[in-house]
Amino acid sequence: MSLTGRRAGTFCLLLIVALCAQATRVQVFRAEELNHNGANQRPVIERYSQPRGDILVGGETVTGSEATGGRFDYKRTYTDGPLFAAVTGYSSQTYGNTQLEGTEDALLSGTDGRLADFAVWDAVARRRSPGGNVRTTVDRAAQEAAVRGLGRQRGAVVAIEPATGRILALASTPTYDPGSFAGTSPADQEAWNRLQADADQPMLNRALRQTYPPGSAFKVVTAAAALESGVVVDIEAPTDAPYPYVLPGTTVPLVNDSPACDEPGQSLDTAMTLSCNSVLGYLGVRVGLARMVATAEAFGFNEPRLDTPVRAARSVFDTRMDEAQLALSSIGQYDTAATPLVMAMVAAGAANNGTVMRPQLVDGLTGSDGATVQSMRPEVFRQAMSPGTAAQVRRLMIDAVENGTGRAARIAGAVVGGKTGTAEHGVDNSGTPYAWFIGWAGPAGPDAVPPVAVAVVIADSDAAEVTGGGLAAPVARAVMQAVLAG
Repeated sequence: MSLTGRRAGTFCLLLIVALCAQATRVQVFRAEELNHNGANQRPVIERYSQPRGDILVGGETVTGSEATGGRFDYKRTYTDGPLFAAVTGYSSQTYGNTQLEGTEDALLSGTDGRLADFAVWDAVARRRSPGGNVRTTVDRAAQEAAVRGLGRQRGAVVAIEPATGRILALASTPTYDPGSFAGTSPADQEAWNRLQADADQPMLNRALRQTYPPGSAFKVVTAAAALESGVVVDIEAPTDAPYPYVLPGTTVPLVNDSPACDEPGQSLDTAMTLSCNSVLGYLGVRVGLARMVATAEAFGFNEPRLDTPVRAARSVFDTRMDEAQLALSSIGQYDTAATPLVMAMVAAGAANNGTVMRPQLVDGLTGSDGATVQSMRPEVFRQAMSPGTAAQVRRLMIDAVENGTGRAARIAGAVVGGKTGTAEHGVDNSGTPYAWFIGWAGPAGPDAVPPVAVAVVIADSDAAEVTGGGLAAPVARAVMQAVLAG
């Protein structure tokens, strides 16, 4: 071969090597980057090339898929979309996935390796399995009661089975229809834009992603801390709480909403029944910052990774405060802020003998044929207090419902315990208060763990009188009744 021919051959070989190197770089080393590039439509086209797996409530599907005849073969549909929007989230060909549609996307879309019969061969052949299904823990009757009770008010409900952590209801209102923007049409875009511009923020999941000052509902945590630390031994005995109670280091008294609280030495039982700020603020300072923080964190405050599997916003109880700030925080004010999820965990922990279970929204994952992919098991989150302390806290909560501010939560033939809260907020507390109720209910009779605990918050209501007992307690009662009747 001539010198020229050898040079040409060498040059061609170098071109082939360079081409192979470039192909390897693109297909192997940059594959992940290119797959997630916003300009790459192939993953979206592939995701919607087959029907999506379903999300189930009580064994019945609340989602579906329909053929489009367009660029994307199938789009997501929802049965009773507004009822379950806070649970399912949305799956949109234009705007992506949220909530369970997002956290379980691999299973629902069929890309989860656990669905493949022959995982290696399927990967080589780029063959997808049919989408799997997600079984939720939600109780339809409880969910319907929650959404119906909230109506058009801005608010949220979380109901939990205390013994397991199973989430029975997860509602956020105003709600929205996730199917209204599941496709790519101008109508889908208009629906999305309309929801984004809505001042009521219907797409905000207030049950998981919004925090509120819990107000007097937080007093359940303070009572637990006072009893567990030995600051209070007998819930019916007089305390040494003074009246007026002047916030430490200030000249400002901690005022009460009820004149019946304006006496020194009120017992913890009386203070919880009447919701006395001065007593619970004083007891929080007596407990001390370290023990108040530890108790709050045992219930879920300050937890950055509280996944249901959808991640909840971080509820806050400050770890650095002076005593005046601690007194205010101990009655659910100052910087204390909680999601309805964590406040439901507070009620559930009291109901479950002091054990707080990790909240779960998913009961199990299956293939399209119903074969189990993964089953969820109850998991202890933390031990917030001893069983003996929990029994005393339950007694306090029962008295608050039977004789105090929570009377609207009473259910005939059942034992109900709870705590109301009316939390001030805004500049100089000028905002409309947040109305809270947290509680639990069980059948009268043997001292078993109640089957339901609930947290309700109603924000910015237009009611003439905004109180936890007047607005939130009736909603909680309806949800708890639905569970007890199931």
